[in-house]
Amino acid sequence: MQQISGSATQRGASVTSIVLVIMVLGVAAKLIVAIVPAHIGDYQLNKTLSAQLKESNKNNETARQYVERVNRQLSINADYDTKAEDVFTFTNKKTGQLAIHKQYAVNNNFFGNVDIVNRFEADIDMNSAE
Repeated sequence: MQQISGSATQRGASVTSIVLVIMVLGVAAKLIVAIVPAHIGDYQLNKTLSAQLKESNKNNETARQYVERVNRQLSINADYDTKAEDVFTFTNKKTGQLAIHKQYAVNNNFFGNVDIVNRFEADIDMNSAE
């Protein structure tokens, strides 16, 4: 009779490794579900802010008119939780040369009392708005 060691006879994955792979895939899926929507929302907000900034500068509008324009567009886009005053500050308030610095954070619950914080920051001026 031939004696074979335990590791030489094993073929395929063990139950423990399968469970670990399933857990890792579950955590990765949960991370994706928590992070991706925030980045999509930031992309849409960037497009909105840039388009409204370009239009405001073209029409020689004031900073106050720009804030009203952005709030109106956010309302149209059904983004009722976001207010322009909370998302950006002006780096240049000259009429026709408006520029902003966007900075805000989005918190998403990961599990229990653990949150994922997505921080977004960008400068938008006349050149980048085009």
